[in-house]
Amino acid sequence: MSSTTPRARGERSRGASAALHTALVLASLVAVFPVLFVVFVSLRGRDGWQEPTRLAGFDVSNYTHILEHTKFLTWFGNSVIVALGATLLGVFTAATAGYAVSRMRFPGHRPLMWTFLIVQMFPMAVLIVPLYNILGELELLDSYTGLIVTYCSVSVPFCAWMLKGYFDTIPAEIDEAGRVDGLSPFGTFWRLVLPLARPGLAVTAFYSFITAWGEVAFATQFMSSEEHYTLAVGLQTFVGQQKAEWGLMTAAAVLITIPAAVVFFLAQRHLVAGLTAGGTKG
Repeated sequence: MSSTTPRARGERSRGASAALHTALVLASLVAVFPVLFVVFVSLRGRDGWQEPTRLAGFDVSNYTHILEHTKFLTWFGNSVIVALGATLLGVFTAATAGYAVSRMRFPGHRPLMWTFLIVQMFPMAVLIVPLYNILGELELLDSYTGLIVTYCSVSVPFCAWMLKGYFDTIPAEIDEAGRVDGLSPFGTFWRLVLPLARPGLAVTAFYSFITAWGEVAFATQFMSSEEHYTLAVGLQTFVGQQKAEWGLMTAAAVLITIPAAVVFFLAQRHLVAGLTAGGTKG
């Protein structure tokens, strides 16, 4: 008789477990390698990228040059203003729209959500010319307000759909309790529903922030003066007709990722819950 202990249902063999862990390690290395390579090049000086296999000669000259001899801090401040403005305005607009469609049956509430979905089908390149003309008519070109409104037009449709699905999971009895206590519809939304929708708000805020923080096409076309450049546009000044300053570009790229990583760290505990709840019902 065989003395082999039968495996429980769902239990993997040692060979399958080893193969799975090997695949996960390889996938992690593939994902991490580009990031580590950018950090590596940024620490090799202005021309150190030309010898990527040499492991000596690390310094922070690229970082000091960017901070002291370029307008990086100005671009950074512009990006913070635009990203925070787009996040606050976009999440508030998407939350009110999602809540209205989730709770109220007004004329056109279904076409409204389908309109949001259709808008998402158009690539950003197609929208540059019409948005440029609209901002020009409103005298909002080369301004923070114009860029913030532009980014909201990109993020609000997706965020409204996600938050609508999340609000559907919140019992309607909470709204009824708010009305019994004398709250207005907006008071119920602001004081009772929004605190319960914190995971969904974290997901949409993260999406809105990342959309505005790393966007290039709109910022390049709509911001013409260097004092209004965002980080994505300012980074292009390191690329000339004859030579690209890869050392400076990689150092700037590393600095640009820090705020995005901080926002992700603050929102990550809500991301899974928010994405799951927003996708189960709608």
